[in-house]
Amino acid sequence: MRGVIMYAPGDVRVEDRADPEIIEPTDAVIRITATCICGSDLWPYRGVEPVEGPTPMGHEYIGIVEEIGPDVADIAVGDFVVGSFFASDNTCEICRAGYQSRCVHNVPMGSIGTQAERARVPLADGTLVTVPGTPGPEQYPGLLAASDVLGTGWFAAVAAEAGPGKTVVVVGDGAVGLLAVLAAKQLGADRIIAMSRHADRQALARKFGATDIVEERGKAGVARIKELTGGLGAHSVVEAVGTQESMMQAIRATRAGGHVGYVGVAHDVELDGMGLFFSSVHLHGGPAPVRRFLPGLIDLIVRGEIDPGEVFDLTLPLEQAAQGYRAMDERRATKVLLTV
Repeated sequence: MRGVIMYAPGDVRVEDRADPEIIEPTDAVIRITATCICGSDLWPYRGVEPVEGPTPMGHEYIGIVEEIGPDVADIAVGDFVVGSFFASDNTCEICRAGYQSRCVHNVPMGSIGTQAERARVPLADGTLVTVPGTPGPEQYPGLLAASDVLGTGWFAAVAAEAGPGKTVVVVGDGAVGLLAVLAAKQLGADRIIAMSRHADRQALARKFGATDIVEERGKAGVARIKELTGGLGAHSVVEAVGTQESMMQAIRATRAGGHVGYVGVAHDVELDGMGLFFSSVHLHGGPAPVRRFLPGLIDLIVRGEIDPGEVFDLTLPLEQAAQGYRAMDERRATKVLLTV
């Protein structure tokens, strides 16, 4: 089969890979109908994270089940499925508490690589969610978004306790940040402030439910948020970038007693203990437990109540994945869908 391999920073190729096979009795093999490039894939592409030899890429996926192991009971051959970027058993104590990404048996799908024609999915019963009926290609973008960026944005909004009566600030205008805006709107937030400097992303943020746009960053961005919130700061802040500046901006824009939901993969982020102590804010986040939200999100998408697939602004065939990486790296695309 064909699949995306990263050899070194900036060096992405599409090559022949071995077809996946059932290894564990709880595995499934799926034929991928669509996959995509994630903002987190840019960390190794830019050399921020090491690339140790040829590495299969991708962790977002939808597709049709082609084969199942003998212990798979809830997923059947022919099912159209969406899976999380972490495989989980969905039965351990951590999973039952709603944190499937930290399952005691978790397998990161990035270690398998789903930017490919097929993929092995470990712990299939706990990881995959069947989509009712037979989705058409027009639903692929929305369902694919649910595999990571929608579920991650939703978790960020939930962790920030977005809801009725709340002012929500979203730091980061990538796909996760934009979908955190959508989530905050669905959760009933009164006011949603998107921090963005890009006109196209600002427009999509407003379409998803943003009531205000703030272009300033850093201390100036915090000052503007305070100005918009009567000097208090926001009740709920989503951090969807993962840098020192974005984290400090998020914490400082939150009022005392407020909540920060952080889902940006942190790189060189350090928090001052004394400053955090006197901020009196709640911090909650980490790798999103997408599996917790998948059934509900799939239902909203299938019924047409939300269209998270709008974050995909460039579609390319799998063979042109290298072009997709360049487009996202150069910020010519927010998120790239790869057709298979």
